[in-house]
Amino acid sequence: MPRRRPRRKQRPPAPSRLPDTTMAISLTETAASHVAKFLTMRGKGVGLRLGVRTTGCSGLAYKLEYADDIRPEDHQFKSHGVTVIVDPKSMPYLDGTQLDFTREGLNEGFKFNNPNVKDECGCGESFNI
Repeated sequence: MPRRRPRRKQRPPAPSRLPDTTMAISLTETAASHVAKFLTMRGKGVGLRLGVRTTGCSGLAYKLEYADDIRPEDHQFKSHGVTVIVDPKSMPYLDGTQLDFTREGLNEGFKFNNPNVKDECGCGESFNI
């Protein structure tokens, strides 16, 4: 008679994982309109790529460029019809950021409203989290 293996005790099911926190980046209507206009004038591109790089007085600076492709690891957000693309390494620094386009006198440009920023350098080019 063949030997029977002892039955293994069944493990209890693994506890269910909590859902991942949804992170978001958004554009104001003014910023989205500006980006859409420039993507159209450019004649190509799938959206706006945001990121951070190590530099400056405070340690981090924003990167902003038009994106021609979306990489598999990228995070994507739609805001007022514009696709915003963020690489995974930059995402924790940009979570919750709203990008605006402002005009003040003769100056115009993008303004990052980032709730994670703890300190900015005096020149306004870099920030710290």
